[in-house]
Amino acid sequence: MEKKQIDRRNFMKGTALATGGVMMAGLPVGASAFVNPKEKKLKLALVGCGGRGTGAAVQALTADPDVQLVAMADAFKDRLDNSLNSIMNSEHLSEDRKKNIKIKEDNKYVGFDAYKEAIKEADVVILATPPGFRPYHLEECISQDKHVFCEKPLATDSAGIRKCLDLVKVSESKKLNIVVGLQRHYQTNYREVMKRVKDGAIGDIVSGQVYWNGGGVWVRERKPEYTEMQYQMRNWYYFNWLCGDHIVEQHIHNIDVFNWAKDAYPVSAQGMGGRQVRTGKEHGEIFDHHYVEFTYEDGTILNSQCRHIKGCYNNVSETLTGTKGSVKTNGGGGGTITDLKGNDIYKHRGKGDPNPYQVEHDELFASIRKGEVINDLHYGAMSTMTSILGRYATYSGLEVKMDDAIASDVQLMQASNSWDDTPPVSPNSDGYYPVAVPGKSIVF
Repeated sequence: MEKKQIDRRNFMKGTALATGGVMMAGLPVGASAFVNPKEKKLKLALVGCGGRGTGAAVQALTADPDVQLVAMADAFKDRLDNSLNSIMNSEHLSEDRKKNIKIKEDNKYVGFDAYKEAIKEADVVILATPPGFRPYHLEECISQDKHVFCEKPLATDSAGIRKCLDLVKVSESKKLNIVVGLQRHYQTNYREVMKRVKDGAIGDIVSGQVYWNGGGVWVRERKPEYTEMQYQMRNWYYFNWLCGDHIVEQHIHNIDVFNWAKDAYPVSAQGMGGRQVRTGKEHGEIFDHHYVEFTYEDGTILNSQCRHIKGCYNNVSETLTGTKGSVKTNGGGGGTITDLKGNDIYKHRGKGDPNPYQVEHDELFASIRKGEVINDLHYGAMSTMTSILGRYATYSGLEVKMDDAIASDVQLMQASNSWDDTPPVSPNSDGYYPVAVPGKSIVF
Protein backbone atom coordinates (compact mmCIF):
# COMPACT_ATOMS: atom_id res chain seq x y z
CA MET A 1 0.00 0.00 0.00
CA GLU A 2 1.31 3.38 -1.01
CA LYS A 3 1.67 5.72 1.96
CA LYS A 4 2.39 9.39 2.34
CA GLN A 5 5.64 10.17 4.10
CA ILE A 6 5.06 12.57 6.96
CA ASP A 7 7.75 14.36 8.95
CA ARG A 8 7.62 12.56 12.30
CA ARG A 9 9.27 15.41 14.19
CA ASN A 10 6.46 17.73 13.17
CA PHE A 11 3.98 15.27 14.65
CA MET A 12 6.00 15.06 17.86
CA LYS A 13 5.80 18.84 18.16
CA GLY A 14 2.04 18.82 17.62
CA THR A 15 2.09 20.65 14.31
CA ALA A 16 -1.44 21.28 12.99
CA LEU A 17 -2.27 19.23 9.90
CA ALA A 18 -4.83 19.71 7.17
CA THR A 19 -6.98 16.71 8.07
CA GLY A 20 -10.39 18.29 7.72
CA GLY A 21 -10.71 19.29 11.38
CA VAL A 22 -10.80 22.64 13.14
CA MET A 23 -7.99 24.71 11.62
CA MET A 24 -6.08 27.75 12.79
CA ALA A 25 -7.28 29.96 9.94
CA GLY A 26 -9.82 32.55 10.98
CA LEU A 27 -9.13 32.43 14.71
CA PRO A 28 -8.94 35.88 16.28
CA VAL A 29 -5.59 36.67 17.88
CA GLY A 30 -5.73 36.00 21.61
CA ALA A 31 -9.02 34.14 21.35
CA SER A 32 -9.73 32.34 24.61
CA ALA A 33 -12.36 30.24 26.25
CA PHE A 34 -14.35 30.94 29.38
CA VAL A 35 -11.69 31.90 31.92
CA ASN A 36 -13.17 34.16 34.57
CA PRO A 37 -12.21 33.46 38.17
CA LYS A 38 -14.81 35.97 39.33
CA GLU A 39 -17.65 33.95 37.81
CA LYS A 40 -19.05 31.75 40.56
CA LYS A 41 -20.71 28.96 38.59
CA LEU A 42 -19.05 26.65 36.10
CA LYS A 43 -21.51 24.63 34.03
CA LEU A 44 -20.56 20.99 33.41
CA ALA A 45 -21.75 18.58 30.71
CA LEU A 46 -21.17 14.83 30.79
CA VAL A 47 -20.87 13.12 27.40
CA GLY A 48 -20.72 9.35 27.82
CA CYS A 49 -22.61 8.01 30.84
CA GLY A 50 -20.90 4.71 31.55
CA GLY A 51 -19.02 3.88 34.72
CA ARG A 52 -16.01 6.05 33.95
CA GLY A 53 -18.12 9.04 32.95
CA THR A 54 -20.24 8.68 36.06
CA GLY A 55 -17.17 8.57 38.27
CA ALA A 56 -15.64 11.56 36.51
CA ALA A 57 -18.80 13.61 37.02
CA VAL A 58 -18.70 12.89 40.76
CA GLN A 59 -15.03 13.91 40.86
CA ALA A 60 -15.74 17.13 38.93
CA LEU A 61 -18.55 18.06 41.32
CA THR A 62 -16.22 17.32 44.23
CA ALA A 63 -13.37 19.41 42.81
CA ASP A 64 -15.08 22.81 42.99
CA PRO A 65 -18.02 23.95 45.14
CA ASP A 66 -19.47 25.98 42.28
CA VAL A 67 -19.50 23.39 39.51
CA GLN A 68 -23.02 22.56 38.35
CA LEU A 69 -23.87 19.48 36.29
CA VAL A 70 -26.33 20.92 33.75
CA ALA A 71 -26.39 18.50 30.79
CA MET A 72 -25.83 14.80 30.02
CA ALA A 73 -25.56 12.91 26.73
CA ASP A 74 -25.34 9.24 25.80
CA ALA A 75 -26.29 7.00 22.90
CA PHE A 76 -28.61 5.07 25.23
CA LYS A 77 -31.25 6.63 27.50
CA ASP A 78 -31.10 3.84 30.08
CA ARG A 79 -27.38 4.43 30.56
CA LEU A 80 -27.97 8.16 30.99
CA ASP A 81 -30.72 7.60 33.55
CA ASN A 82 -28.69 5.01 35.46
CA SER A 83 -25.71 7.36 35.51
CA LEU A 84 -27.74 10.27 36.84
CA ASN A 85 -29.18 8.04 39.54
CA SER A 86 -25.69 6.88 40.53
CA ILE A 87 -24.37 10.43 40.70
CA MET A 88 -27.30 11.63 42.80
CA ASN A 89 -26.85 8.72 45.21
CA SER A 90 -23.07 8.57 45.25
CA GLU A 91 -21.58 8.00 48.69
CA HIS A 92 -18.52 9.94 47.50
CA LEU A 93 -20.51 13.12 46.91
CA SER A 94 -21.43 15.33 49.83
CA GLU A 95 -24.99 16.59 50.22
CA ASP A 96 -24.05 20.18 49.47
CA ARG A 97 -22.43 19.10 46.18
CA LYS A 98 -25.48 17.04 45.24
CA LYS A 99 -27.41 20.30 45.22
CA ASN A 100 -25.30 21.27 42.20
CA ILE A 101 -26.87 18.51 40.08
CA LYS A 102 -29.17 20.58 37.88
CA ILE A 103 -30.30 18.05 35.29
CA LYS A 104 -33.75 18.59 33.79
CA GLU A 105 -35.45 16.33 31.25
CA ASP A 106 -34.77 18.90 28.54
CA ASN A 107 -31.05 18.62 29.25
CA LYS A 108 -30.88 14.85 28.79
CA TYR A 109 -29.67 14.28 25.25
CA VAL A 110 -29.82 10.82 23.66
CA GLY A 111 -28.39 9.50 20.40
CA PHE A 112 -25.26 9.68 18.27
CA ASP A 113 -25.47 13.47 17.88
CA ALA A 114 -26.54 14.13 21.47
CA TYR A 115 -23.06 15.37 22.40
CA LYS A 116 -23.43 18.50 20.27
CA GLU A 117 -26.41 19.78 22.24
CA ALA A 118 -24.94 18.89 25.64
CA ILE A 119 -21.68 20.67 24.85
CA LYS A 120 -23.60 23.86 24.04
CA GLU A 121 -24.92 23.99 27.61
CA ALA A 122 -21.55 23.87 29.36
CA ASP A 123 -18.33 25.68 30.20
CA VAL A 124 -16.52 22.40 30.90
CA VAL A 125 -17.17 19.04 29.23
CA ILE A 126 -16.36 15.49 30.33
CA LEU A 127 -15.80 13.15 27.36
CA ALA A 128 -16.13 9.51 28.40
CA THR A 129 -17.74 7.71 25.46
CA PRO A 130 -16.03 4.74 23.78
CA PRO A 131 -12.71 6.12 22.46
CA GLY A 132 -13.50 5.82 18.75
CA PHE A 133 -15.73 8.89 19.12
CA ARG A 134 -13.15 10.94 21.00
CA PRO A 135 -11.53 12.90 18.12
CA TYR A 136 -14.90 14.12 16.84
CA HIS A 137 -16.19 15.01 20.29
CA LEU A 138 -12.95 16.86 21.04
CA GLU A 139 -13.29 18.74 17.78
CA GLU A 140 -16.80 19.87 18.75
CA CYS A 141 -15.67 20.98 22.22
CA ILE A 142 -12.76 22.97 20.85
CA SER A 143 -14.86 24.55 18.11
CA GLN A 144 -17.29 25.66 20.85
CA ASP A 145 -14.44 26.97 23.07
CA LYS A 146 -15.00 24.54 25.93
CA HIS A 147 -12.58 23.30 28.57
CA VAL A 148 -12.37 19.50 28.56
CA PHE A 149 -11.67 16.46 30.66
CA CYS A 150 -11.38 13.59 28.20
CA GLU A 151 -10.71 9.99 28.96
CA LYS A 152 -7.94 8.05 27.28
CA PRO A 153 -7.28 6.79 24.66
CA LEU A 154 -7.89 9.63 22.22
CA ALA A 155 -8.66 7.58 19.10
CA THR A 156 -8.73 4.07 17.65
CA ASP A 157 -7.08 4.75 14.28
CA SER A 158 -4.46 6.97 12.68
CA ALA A 159 -7.04 9.28 11.12
CA GLY A 160 -8.35 10.05 14.60
CA ILE A 161 -4.84 10.76 15.86
CA ARG A 162 -4.16 13.12 12.97
CA LYS A 163 -7.34 14.99 13.91
CA CYS A 164 -6.25 15.22 17.57
CA LEU A 165 -2.80 16.49 16.58
CA ASP A 166 -4.48 19.01 14.32
CA LEU A 167 -6.41 20.24 17.37
CA VAL A 168 -3.36 20.78 19.59
CA LYS A 169 -2.39 24.19 18.19
CA VAL A 170 -6.02 25.27 17.95
CA SER A 171 -6.72 24.43 21.59
CA GLU A 172 -3.50 26.15 22.66
CA SER A 173 -4.37 29.30 20.72
CA LYS A 174 -7.76 29.37 22.43
CA LYS A 175 -6.15 28.88 25.86
CA LEU A 176 -8.32 25.86 26.57
CA ASN A 177 -7.67 23.53 29.48
CA ILE A 178 -7.65 19.91 28.29
CA VAL A 179 -6.88 17.22 30.85
CA VAL A 180 -6.50 13.67 29.50
CA GLY A 181 -7.31 10.70 31.74
CA LEU A 182 -3.79 9.25 31.76
CA GLN A 183 -3.98 9.69 35.51
CA ARG A 184 -0.44 8.51 36.28
CA HIS A 185 0.61 12.06 35.31
CA TYR A 186 -1.50 13.20 38.28
CA GLN A 187 -0.43 10.43 40.69
CA THR A 188 2.01 11.29 43.47
CA ASN A 189 4.28 8.25 43.23
CA TYR A 190 4.77 8.71 39.48
CA ARG A 191 5.35 12.44 39.84
CA GLU A 192 7.94 11.93 42.57
CA VAL A 193 9.75 9.17 40.69
CA MET A 194 9.63 10.99 37.37
CA LYS A 195 11.01 14.15 38.95
CA ARG A 196 14.08 12.17 40.02
CA VAL A 197 14.39 10.40 36.68
CA LYS A 198 14.40 13.76 34.89
CA ASP A 199 17.10 14.95 37.32
CA GLY A 200 19.30 12.02 36.26
CA ALA A 201 18.81 9.56 39.14
CA ILE A 202 19.16 6.53 36.84
CA GLY A 203 21.22 8.17 34.09
CA ASP A 204 20.20 7.71 30.47
CA ILE A 205 17.28 5.31 29.97
CA VAL A 206 18.35 2.41 27.74
CA SER A 207 15.48 -0.09 28.06
CA GLY A 208 12.19 -0.81 29.75
CA GLN A 209 9.46 -3.33 30.41
CA VAL A 210 5.80 -2.39 30.83
CA TYR A 211 2.88 -4.69 31.65
CA TRP A 212 -0.89 -4.83 31.83
CA ASN A 213 -1.52 -8.52 32.36
CA GLY A 214 -4.87 -9.35 33.93
CA GLY A 215 -8.03 -11.37 33.59
CA GLY A 216 -9.96 -9.05 31.31
CA VAL A 217 -13.13 -6.99 31.62
CA TRP A 218 -16.90 -7.28 31.34
CA VAL A 219 -18.87 -8.97 28.58
CA ARG A 220 -22.41 -7.75 27.88
CA GLU A 221 -24.92 -10.31 26.66
CA ARG A 222 -26.54 -9.93 23.27
CA LYS A 223 -30.32 -9.53 23.57
CA PRO A 224 -32.81 -10.54 20.88
CA GLU A 225 -34.09 -6.99 20.42
CA TYR A 226 -30.64 -5.57 19.67
CA THR A 227 -29.66 -4.59 16.16
CA GLU A 228 -26.04 -5.30 15.25
CA MET A 229 -25.17 -1.64 15.80
CA GLN A 230 -26.85 -1.62 19.22
CA TYR A 231 -25.05 -4.81 20.23
CA GLN A 232 -21.63 -3.50 19.24
CA MET A 233 -22.25 -0.19 20.97
CA ARG A 234 -23.31 -2.03 24.15
CA ASN A 235 -20.33 -4.40 23.92
CA TRP A 236 -17.95 -1.74 22.62
CA TYR A 237 -14.79 -3.07 24.27
CA TYR A 238 -14.54 -5.94 21.75
CA PHE A 239 -14.69 -3.92 18.53
CA ASN A 240 -11.72 -1.99 17.23
CA TRP A 241 -13.62 0.91 15.67
CA LEU A 242 -14.96 1.69 19.15
CA CYS A 243 -12.20 0.44 21.49
CA GLY A 244 -8.96 -0.09 19.60
CA ASP A 245 -8.22 -3.39 21.40
CA HIS A 246 -7.01 -3.60 24.99
CA ILE A 247 -3.44 -2.66 24.01
CA VAL A 248 -4.89 0.77 23.18
CA GLU A 249 -7.69 1.05 25.74
CA GLN A 250 -5.81 -0.17 28.85
CA HIS A 251 -2.14 -0.78 28.13
CA ILE A 252 -1.76 2.82 26.98
CA HIS A 253 -1.24 3.74 30.65
CA ASN A 254 1.98 1.74 30.93
CA ILE A 255 3.27 2.64 27.47
CA ASP A 256 2.64 6.30 28.26
CA VAL A 257 4.81 6.09 31.39
CA PHE A 258 7.80 5.02 29.31
CA ASN A 259 7.18 7.75 26.71
CA TRP A 260 6.98 10.24 29.59
CA ALA A 261 10.29 9.08 31.03
CA LYS A 262 12.00 9.13 27.64
CA ASP A 263 10.32 12.38 26.58
CA ALA A 264 10.11 10.69 23.18
CA TYR A 265 8.04 8.30 21.08
CA PRO A 266 9.15 5.14 19.24
CA VAL A 267 10.15 5.13 15.59
CA SER A 268 9.12 1.51 14.95
CA ALA A 269 7.53 -1.57 16.48
CA GLN A 270 7.37 -5.30 15.88
CA GLY A 271 5.60 -7.94 17.90
CA MET A 272 3.23 -10.84 18.19
CA GLY A 273 -0.24 -11.54 19.54
CA GLY A 274 -3.43 -13.46 19.06
CA ARG A 275 -6.52 -15.11 20.58
CA GLN A 276 -5.84 -18.31 22.43
CA VAL A 277 -8.35 -18.38 25.28
CA ARG A 278 -10.82 -15.55 24.83
CA THR A 279 -12.20 -16.77 21.50
CA GLY A 280 -15.99 -16.65 21.84
CA LYS A 281 -18.45 -14.83 19.62
CA GLU A 282 -18.96 -12.41 22.49
CA HIS A 283 -15.29 -11.38 22.30
CA GLY A 284 -15.70 -9.65 18.96
CA GLU A 285 -12.49 -9.15 17.02
CA ILE A 286 -9.80 -8.22 19.58
CA PHE A 287 -6.80 -10.28 20.68
CA ASP A 288 -6.36 -11.67 24.19
CA HIS A 289 -2.58 -11.10 24.29
CA HIS A 290 0.01 -8.77 22.74
CA TYR A 291 3.78 -8.53 23.00
CA VAL A 292 5.49 -5.58 21.32
CA GLU A 293 9.11 -4.48 21.01
CA PHE A 294 9.14 -0.71 20.50
CA THR A 295 12.35 0.92 19.23
CA TYR A 296 13.16 4.58 19.91
CA GLU A 297 15.34 6.85 17.78
CA ASP A 298 18.36 6.50 20.09
CA GLY A 299 18.15 2.70 20.01
CA THR A 300 16.30 2.29 23.31
CA ILE A 301 14.04 -0.78 23.38
CA LEU A 302 10.74 -0.97 25.25
CA ASN A 303 9.31 -4.46 25.78
CA SER A 304 5.55 -4.28 26.21
CA GLN A 305 3.14 -7.01 27.39
CA CYS A 306 -0.60 -7.01 27.84
CA ARG A 307 -2.88 -9.98 28.35
CA HIS A 308 -6.55 -10.69 29.11
CA ILE A 309 -6.54 -14.32 30.23
CA LYS A 310 -7.85 -15.52 33.58
CA GLY A 311 -5.74 -17.74 35.81
CA CYS A 312 -2.39 -16.41 34.61
CA TYR A 313 0.36 -14.31 36.20
CA ASN A 314 -0.97 -10.79 36.64
CA ASN A 315 1.21 -7.70 36.54
CA VAL A 316 0.38 -4.04 35.96
CA SER A 317 3.63 -2.10 36.31
CA GLU A 318 6.56 -0.40 34.64
CA THR A 319 10.34 -0.90 34.85
CA LEU A 320 12.87 1.59 33.47
CA THR A 321 16.55 0.70 33.18
CA GLY A 322 19.21 3.38 32.95
CA THR A 323 22.97 3.69 32.84
CA LYS A 324 23.10 4.43 36.58
CA GLY A 325 20.16 2.44 37.99
CA SER A 326 16.56 1.40 37.51
CA VAL A 327 12.99 2.35 38.41
CA LYS A 328 9.94 0.22 39.24
CA THR A 329 6.51 1.82 39.43
CA ASN A 330 2.91 0.66 39.64
CA GLY A 331 -0.56 2.15 39.76
CA GLY A 332 -1.03 1.02 43.35
CA GLY A 333 1.24 3.78 44.64
CA GLY A 334 4.61 2.07 44.61
CA GLY A 335 7.77 3.57 43.22
CA THR A 336 11.37 2.46 43.80
CA ILE A 337 14.65 3.75 42.40
CA THR A 338 17.76 1.59 42.83
CA ASP A 339 21.39 1.95 41.81
CA LEU A 340 23.27 -0.59 39.69
CA LYS A 341 24.07 -2.68 42.75
CA GLY A 342 20.41 -2.88 43.81
CA ASN A 343 20.65 -0.37 46.65
CA ASP A 344 17.57 1.79 47.18
CA ILE A 345 18.00 5.42 46.18
CA TYR A 346 14.35 6.33 46.69
CA LYS A 347 11.23 4.44 47.72
CA HIS A 348 7.65 5.74 47.58
CA ARG A 349 5.07 3.78 49.55
CA GLY A 350 1.97 5.69 48.47
CA LYS A 351 0.36 5.73 51.89
CA GLY A 352 -1.92 8.74 52.23
CA ASP A 353 -1.46 9.89 48.62
CA PRO A 354 -4.49 11.60 47.06
CA ASN A 355 -6.64 9.75 44.55
CA PRO A 356 -5.16 10.62 41.12
CA TYR A 357 -8.60 10.44 39.49
CA GLN A 358 -9.68 13.21 41.84
CA VAL A 359 -6.44 15.18 41.40
CA GLU A 360 -7.08 15.38 37.65
CA HIS A 361 -10.28 17.31 38.29
CA ASP A 362 -8.93 19.30 41.20
CA GLU A 363 -6.13 20.65 39.03
CA LEU A 364 -8.35 21.16 35.98
CA PHE A 365 -10.84 23.35 37.81
CA ALA A 366 -8.15 25.17 39.77
CA SER A 367 -6.46 26.04 36.48
CA ILE A 368 -9.70 27.35 34.99
CA ARG A 369 -10.37 29.46 38.09
CA LYS A 370 -6.86 30.94 37.98
CA GLY A 371 -7.01 31.72 34.28
CA GLU A 372 -4.15 29.28 33.65
CA VAL A 373 -3.86 26.50 31.07
CA ILE A 374 -3.21 22.75 31.32
CA ASN A 375 -3.14 21.03 27.93
CA ASP A 376 -2.42 17.28 27.81
CA LEU A 377 -3.67 16.81 24.25
CA HIS A 378 -0.33 16.31 22.50
CA TYR A 379 1.13 13.62 24.74
CA GLY A 380 -2.29 11.99 25.04
CA ALA A 381 -2.50 11.73 21.26
CA MET A 382 1.06 10.48 20.81
CA SER A 383 0.83 7.83 23.53
CA THR A 384 -2.43 6.70 21.93
CA MET A 385 -0.62 6.55 18.59
CA THR A 386 2.17 4.49 20.18
CA SER A 387 -0.43 1.97 21.36
CA ILE A 388 -2.06 1.89 17.92
CA LEU A 389 1.40 1.33 16.40
CA GLY A 390 1.72 -1.70 18.68
CA ARG A 391 -1.63 -3.06 17.47
CA TYR A 392 -0.59 -2.61 13.85
CA ALA A 393 2.58 -4.61 14.59
CA THR A 394 0.85 -7.50 16.38
CA TYR A 395 -2.05 -7.73 13.93
CA SER A 396 0.18 -7.66 10.84
CA GLY A 397 3.24 -9.52 12.15
CA LEU A 398 5.39 -6.88 10.46
CA GLU A 399 7.87 -4.31 11.66
CA VAL A 400 5.90 -1.08 11.36
CA LYS A 401 7.46 2.38 11.15
CA MET A 402 5.82 5.19 13.08
CA ASP A 403 5.86 7.39 9.96
CA ASP A 404 3.85 4.78 8.03
CA ALA A 405 1.52 4.15 10.95
CA ILE A 406 0.62 7.82 11.36
CA ALA A 407 0.06 8.19 7.62
CA SER A 408 -2.16 5.10 7.38
CA ASP A 409 -5.22 5.46 5.16
CA VAL A 410 -7.12 2.74 7.04
CA GLN A 411 -9.94 4.45 8.94
CA LEU A 412 -12.04 2.45 11.40
CA MET A 413 -14.25 5.22 12.78
CA GLN A 414 -16.39 7.46 10.58
CA ALA A 415 -17.03 11.11 11.40
CA SER A 416 -20.74 10.57 11.92
CA ASN A 417 -22.82 7.54 12.80
CA SER A 418 -26.47 6.58 13.16
CA TRP A 419 -28.53 3.62 14.30
CA ASP A 420 -29.29 2.89 10.65
CA ASP A 421 -25.62 2.35 9.80
CA THR A 422 -24.03 -1.03 9.27
CA PRO A 423 -21.08 -1.27 11.69
CA PRO A 424 -17.58 -1.37 10.14
CA VAL A 425 -17.30 -5.07 11.07
CA SER A 426 -20.02 -7.72 10.87
CA PRO A 427 -20.30 -11.35 12.03
CA ASN A 428 -20.34 -14.28 9.62
CA SER A 429 -23.25 -16.73 9.34
CA ASP A 430 -22.03 -18.53 12.48
CA GLY A 431 -21.90 -15.32 14.50
CA TYR A 432 -18.11 -14.96 14.60
CA TYR A 433 -16.28 -11.77 13.70
CA PRO A 434 -13.19 -11.61 11.47
CA VAL A 435 -9.94 -11.60 13.44
CA ALA A 436 -6.57 -10.32 12.21
CA VAL A 437 -4.12 -13.00 11.10
CA PRO A 438 -0.43 -12.00 11.36
CA GLY A 439 1.34 -12.35 8.04
CA LYS A 440 -1.90 -12.08 6.09
CA SER A 441 -4.01 -9.16 7.32
CA ILE A 442 -3.66 -5.62 5.99
CA VAL A 443 -4.42 -3.53 9.05
CA PHE A 444 -2.66 -0.19 8.44
